[in-house]
This record gives sequence, structure tokens and C-alpha cells, in this order.
Amino acid sequence: MDAYSLIVILAALAFLIFMAYRGHSVILFAPIAALLAVLLTHPSLILPVYTNLFMAKMVTFVQNYFPIFMLGALFGKLMETSGFAKSIAKAVVKRVGARFTMLAVILVGGILTYGGVSLFVAVFAVYPFAAEMFRAANIPKKLLPAAIAMGAFSFTMDALPGTPQIQNIIPTTYFGTTSFAAPVLGIVGSIFVLAVGLLYLERERRKAQAAGEGYGDHTLNEPAPSSPDEKLVNPFLAAIPLIITWVANLVFTKTLPLMFPKVIEFSNTAVPSATADPATLITKVTTSGSVATWALVAALVLGIATIFALAGKKIAPVFIPNSKDAIAGSLLASLNTASEFGFAGVIASLSGFRVAADALMSIPNPLVRISVTVNALAGCVGSASGGLSMALGAMADRFKADALAANIPLDVVARVASMASGGMDTLPHNGAVITVLMVTGMTHRQSYKYIFAVTILKILAPFFVIGFYYLTGLV
Repeated sequence: MDAYSLIVILAALAFLIFMAYRGHSVILFAPIAALLAVLLTHPSLILPVYTNLFMAKMVTFVQNYFPIFMLGALFGKLMETSGFAKSIAKAVVKRVGARFTMLAVILVGGILTYGGVSLFVAVFAVYPFAAEMFRAANIPKKLLPAAIAMGAFSFTMDALPGTPQIQNIIPTTYFGTTSFAAPVLGIVGSIFVLAVGLLYLERERRKAQAAGEGYGDHTLNEPAPSSPDEKLVNPFLAAIPLIITWVANLVFTKTLPLMFPKVIEFSNTAVPSATADPATLITKVTTSGSVATWALVAALVLGIATIFALAGKKIAPVFIPNSKDAIAGSLLASLNTASEFGFAGVIASLSGFRVAADALMSIPNPLVRISVTVNALAGCVGSASGGLSMALGAMADRFKADALAANIPLDVVARVASMASGGMDTLPHNGAVITVLMVTGMTHRQSYKYIFAVTILKILAPFFVIGFYYLTGLV
């Protein structure tokens, strides 16, 4: 029965990958894939599993992370509307210069995403300037999506300590860590990704140059050259919201644990009711699993308030439509990942999953085991946050117990898990990959192999960090 159940699980996973690759909504097909697996193994439980397991898991994810999705999307949209993102991008491009075009593009994406701008928003902000620089330097446009990907969704997505991206926040809920967990390992991993990725892209640029290949003739989504007379705000002023968001996240991460007890109890006196049984009104909340979320939410609110303070006149006339767009985008992004989390919960309940889990758990080293598991699941669903949520939702307790038994700090576990999520996730059906190709007007055939090379690099990064940890003991 276990072998049959495992085959059903693999078939359900293959079905979900196929539908996602064809562009269908994960929100629709994740529950269909999960319930088909239940139908083929325990048909009498299909309705209870849907309402009491799939939906329960989905709601839990939204409860934990939707504020980050929503505020992050709004923050990014306001940075775009205010012209701050454009000012920062142009300043970096001007400072670094055409000689280091690849580095300039990567730095712009990195600065924006590390400051709190959603990676999807960063793609739109970076592209016009990146295309202009590539044209001026006569670098093949086929390399442009990989350069943008390096900056927007690599080391600032899951490696640099304190990054506000959701992939860095998810492990904190399971391991009671913060977004600044294992800062030394995060910085080492970021340097590895940035250095090796930049070397690879520069090598490809030189090969193309030696072959006489230039930017090429492109018309699809090709941005017009920017006007030299365009007036932008001072880049130092534009960077203030990013700086405040990052610093506030650090400050709140350090101070919030001091402001709250380890366990908060909501009793019937806090939630009065004349009719309900008081026992049903007692809820206990462990603050250690929520501090990272609270800190980032508070920091993003401050960042948004700062943008309003600095550019309120420009934002106010278009705030209503822009905020609606941002919230709609955040709903779609959060529900996509929540559906994958619900799918993971259902799959983890089937007997065949224990076979796969036991096979993964046979990997002797706890950190290598976590990296392989998260990488594999992120690749399957084409989502870093989705794969990370699936892996931790199903096996976090075992990861935690094994790490503690091996005297490995949970900060290290959280950092490795976060970094592993950004490896195999960028397979062809990944949403960010599809977005960057669409925005740049390129196709999978033209540019994906360069993105895939960066993907291979990101797969190696957590193993590099693991080796560094065992050699030095630094966290």
C-alpha cells in the first residue's frame, strides 16, 4: 500500500508541475492534485481532507504571512510610483558605469530587494535601465534576464541576513529564529553567489563578444531610451525608505522579544463573551515563532509612512488604483503559495509520503538532508516559498530534533533551509522566471539556459555554506 501511495503522490506532483508549466493557476490545481491523490488512496476521506486538512493548512499560511505579502507589495508599488526606485537604479548605473554593466544591473536589483521591494516589482524597475546599459555596451540581450535574476532573486532573497523577502521569514516560524539568523553564514553564502554568478555572466559576455555577437535587434517590450533631461529625486533621498525599513527590522527584531513574554495567553477576560464557554476563549501564542513577522510588518509600515512623508503629493492622486493593484497582486502571490502549502499538508498525510521522507531522512548529515529536501520540493512546485513551506510544514519537527541532537544551532538550520529554497525553484515553470522573461521580451529558448546556470549555482550555495560552517564553526 505504501508503494502504491508513493506512486500516487509522484503522479499528483507531476500533474501539478505540468499544469503550472502550462500556465494554469496553482490556486485551482493544487487542491485538485491533492484531492486526486486522496481519491486514489482513501476515497471516502476526500471531503473531510479538503475542508479539515487542505483548507486548514492554506488558512494557516495566510494567517502567518499575508501581512508580509500585502505590505511588501504596497511598499514596492509606492517606491515605483514615487520615482524612488527609478532614481536609485539610475544612480547605481551612473556610479558603476558601462564598464561594469553586469555588476550594475545585479546591484540595482539587490539594493531594491534587500530594502524591501518585492522581487517581482524589482524586475519592472530594473529592466528599462538594464536594457539601456546592455544596448550601450553592446552586450547580447539574451544575458539580460539572468543578470536581473541574479540581482532580484538570488542572494538578497534568502541569504543576506535581515532580508525582508518571504523566503527568509518562513523558517523563523518553525525554528523560532529571526530574519537575521546565522549572519556570518548568510554573508558568506551571498559573496559566493555574487562572485561566482558574476564570473559566469562575464565569461558568457566575453564569449559572445569574441563571436561578434552584440545586443541584437529586438522589438518586443523594448524600452525607449530614457531622457537625459528627466528630473528624478535625489538618490540619497530615494534610499531613505529602504534604509529605514532595514534598520527598523533589525531594531524590532532585537526589541520585540523584550516587550512580550515568551507565551501570551488570551483569556476570556481579554475576549469577553456572555454566552461562550470561557474555556473556548483561552488561546496561547508562543511569541518566538512570530517575532520575525511582527518585526518585518512594523518595519514595512514605517517604510510606507516614510515614502508618504517624502513623496505624498506625488503618490496621493494615484494611491487608490495603485494600492488596489498592489493588494490584488499580493492576494494572488500569497494564495498561490498557500495552495501549495495546503497541497503539502495533504501529501504529507498519505502513507506513501513516509516512504519518501524516510528515504530523505536516511541522508546522514542533518544540514545536507534539509538542503536536499527543500531544493527538491522547491523544484517540484516551481516556487521557493512554496517548496520551503511544503518541506517545513511536513518535516520541520524532525529537522529540528535531528539538528538539536547533533548540536547544530537552529539559526544554522534556518539559514540553510532558506538558502536551499532558492536553488531548484527557478525551473522553467517558476513564476519569477516567467515574469522576467515576459518583461524583458525574451523566450525560454533564448535566455533560460543562462538563468538555469544561475540556478545550478544557487543549488551549490547552501552546500558551500554547510562546508564553511563545519570548517570554521562560525554562525
